[in-house]
Amino acid sequence: MIDLIIDKRTRDLGGGFEVGRVLPFAKRRMVGPFIFFDQMGPVEFAPGIPRELDVRPHPHIGLSTVTYLYSGAMTHRDSLGFRQEIKPGAVNWMTAGKGITHSERLEHARMHGALMHGIQAWVALPKEDEEIAPGFWHHPAESLPAWTEQGLRGRMIAGAAEGMDAGVAVRSPMFYMHWDMDKGASRYAPNDHTERAVYVASGTADVGGTRINAGQMAILTPGQDAKITAEEAATVMLLGGEPIGERFIFWNFVSSSKDRLEQAKSDWKNGRMKLPDGDDQEFTPLPEG
Repeated sequence: MIDLIIDKRTRDLGGGFEVGRVLPFAKRRMVGPFIFFDQMGPVEFAPGIPRELDVRPHPHIGLSTVTYLYSGAMTHRDSLGFRQEIKPGAVNWMTAGKGITHSERLEHARMHGALMHGIQAWVALPKEDEEIAPGFWHHPAESLPAWTEQGLRGRMIAGAAEGMDAGVAVRSPMFYMHWDMDKGASRYAPNDHTERAVYVASGTADVGGTRINAGQMAILTPGQDAKITAEEAATVMLLGGEPIGERFIFWNFVSSSKDRLEQAKSDWKNGRMKLPDGDDQEFTPLPEG
């Protein structure tokens, strides 16, 4: 019932702030529409951390982003004029479409200190929606479907599965869930979608008889039931959806067209993309290559 296990590849952004890349992976570029999946931390920040750890203004096209926190806080600003504090359990869904810029600042941690831990994911847009107008939607944690069963606390982050719908403005069939599991708790993964994956953010879980450690993603076999059992207290993310076709990536740009990526590169390099309101004094340069 597992087709592939992917280990996160870790890099240090400085100050002990580690980010682990899971998707895209050479043998598996996407799971449903999910094309990017990173784990941030966990790392304990003391007050006064340097601004170099912030995510400075940068552009996106052709995708939606969601930064989902287990702990800590980040300040989102974008070129549509939205300013939003990202807090644990909330969904801040940003659709780039034809183009948007944003920043994510560690202002709360800089002021008060914080344990930063979360997931950043990108969801590729269907071809017919790649050039839609950008948008931003905030969903507080208490507005999302959540449930408790024996040894497990779950939340639907985005999309729909098992009769639950998060009410987030997704553009293709998908689901994204967060489970906190006590040791020994068991539950089957949703089987509403063709492509599915299980990611263990902390702890250890048995997935259909295979141990999945923290920092590993198990790509599930389509159509097969997969029982997940926490071997110790575990935080588990479940994600997937229907495949939407091949996508190309350069830096923060996603598109079904390589020519469109070249246009996005030129637009950013030549200053044709508006910087976020209230955060337009610096930006992330286009990488070479």
